[in-house]
Amino acid sequence: MQTTQSVFMVRPSGFAANLETRHSNFFQKKTEENENPMAEALMAFNGYADALRQAGVDVRVIEEINGQETPDALFPNNWIALLEDGTLFTFPMEALNRRRERRQDIIAQLANDFVVERRIDLSAHERTGRFLEGTGSLILDHDHKLAYACLSSRSSPEVGREFERHSGYQIVWFDAVDRNNQPIYHTNVMMSVGVQYAIICVESLRNQAQKSALIATLERSGKTIIDVSFAQMEAFACNVLELRAEDGNPVYAMSTRAWASFTPQQQALIGSYARLALGPIDIIEDLGGGGARCMLAEIFLQKKPLSV
Repeated sequence: MQTTQSVFMVRPSGFAANLETRHSNFFQKKTEENENPMAEALMAFNGYADALRQAGVDVRVIEEINGQETPDALFPNNWIALLEDGTLFTFPMEALNRRRERRQDIIAQLANDFVVERRIDLSAHERTGRFLEGTGSLILDHDHKLAYACLSSRSSPEVGREFERHSGYQIVWFDAVDRNNQPIYHTNVMMSVGVQYAIICVESLRNQAQKSALIATLERSGKTIIDVSFAQMEAFACNVLELRAEDGNPVYAMSTRAWASFTPQQQALIGSYARLALGPIDIIEDLGGGGARCMLAEIFLQKKPLSV
């Protein structure tokens, strides 16, 4: 199943611009010093979580551990993936301070509430300088067992091959760059795949052969492409996630900035298809260089029956 009703989020306690990731994440903005970015981020986080719940999404909020110096802890989808076959993946992370985001207490809590059939830990690749940052690196088409990934310092084909062996997914690799011809650090800021739509910044694909192959693969799998510009991508229009409400209806989760960047025609297309869960998370997008999709770790695992 391509979408899930359940996600978990990590409420930040030490959010700030991560200096260890700026060399590869060009979506992080060098803004003037904010007086209290943590307070703004917390308000943005809570508002977004509430919007998701109001749209019918099951949101589980886990608190960041104080004093861990994990400024990007509110982006848990980079270190963990929870697949429908019961597999729990943990991933190798490039930045040293991001490796501390992998928490055994979160894994234990998930295993207590959901059926985990096996654990695959790929983090040992960190020792050889190879990384694959979860569903930041990998855009998963669960129904067709496909994954899409753009090459960057954070997304290694060597780790990708091990993910393919354990998961049965086939990864489609390609190069993607921003308007300044710099590699895009995570696939999920230039591409999103849902049940019906693939939202993608086609102009970020400079290699014509790769572009043709990628579009052909998406169309063969039944996706309608919504093509966005560099300006829209920079507003996090691709960093969105299709979820499913409790009543079965589709929900698109995104920031208010991302939604405002879509053209009226694109808004009509998305709005007529799905319910919207919108949050004004500008402070998180600006300082963190990640958006609404990055804040959500999908839970495809089967829930354990309630004990009597």
